[in-house]
Amino acid sequence: MTEQLKKSAQKRFATGLLLAVAGSTAFSGKAIIVKLAYRYGVDAVTLIMYRMLFALPIFAVMAWWASRGKEALTRNDWLGVLGLGFTGYYLASYLDFAGLAYISAALERLILYLNPTLVLILGWLLYKKKMSSKQIGAMALSYAGIFLVFGHELKFDGSTSSNTVLGAVLVFGSAVSYAIYLSYSGEMVKRLGSLRLVGLATTVACLLCIAQFAVLRPLSAMAVAPQVLWLSLLNATLCTALPVLAVMMAIERIGAPLAAQTGMIGPMSTILMGVFILGEPLNAWIIVGTVLVLGGVYWVSRKS
Repeated sequence: MTEQLKKSAQKRFATGLLLAVAGSTAFSGKAIIVKLAYRYGVDAVTLIMYRMLFALPIFAVMAWWASRGKEALTRNDWLGVLGLGFTGYYLASYLDFAGLAYISAALERLILYLNPTLVLILGWLLYKKKMSSKQIGAMALSYAGIFLVFGHELKFDGSTSSNTVLGAVLVFGSAVSYAIYLSYSGEMVKRLGSLRLVGLATTVACLLCIAQFAVLRPLSAMAVAPQVLWLSLLNATLCTALPVLAVMMAIERIGAPLAAQTGMIGPMSTILMGVFILGEPLNAWIIVGTVLVLGGVYWVSRKS
């Protein structure tokens, strides 16, 4: 009996690890798909509208499923869901999509991976949580890696330089927006549950992205290349909904800390996909910068 329990535990652990790797890799593919879609002349507002339009039924069903038999949301709950949906999934997603029009997928993923350091800084600003000297050193290491890759990608030839700066600022804004979501979502996760909160908040974000398109673009802007539709469908399913479920199932099996550490495969998979699918360069600057970012984030996460 003990041997069977041991084998069952080992199988559960292996399954959780595979789910964490698959979820992180699939989510990292979002940047690649966005860069591919931009080749067909679509803009960020239209592209994110299609992504959220295809993802809306999935997240609406997720919210309904997780809400069965639960207490109805209070007015404060709804305000919290609206706020978290705006910051965590609408604003963060839009800024990310907009930034990807100007910078490489590799730099985008590394900037977004600074998220744990931003949560730590927000904790210090909002809740007066002290940071140790080791945490500050780890953050400095991560940001040194970002500046290394950013400096390599930056070309001082007028428009290229300004576009790179704009793209980096937009993606960094996306990371800050998602860090705000993480900083304020703790109590609501305890009250509503992670699956219910994610389903409701992402449904709000989907509706906001669709409304944004309706306000800013004419109906004729929905006419895009068929490839954009297929890429958006792939983005909504393989790179949005399925990674959320995979990571949550992984957390149930191996715990949040190990699942988060496994997520470090994300930047590496994005860089490799960028090289082989998009033809982006891979050189010593990017490799060293990636090592610095991952090392710093790992140390911050470990100490936190």
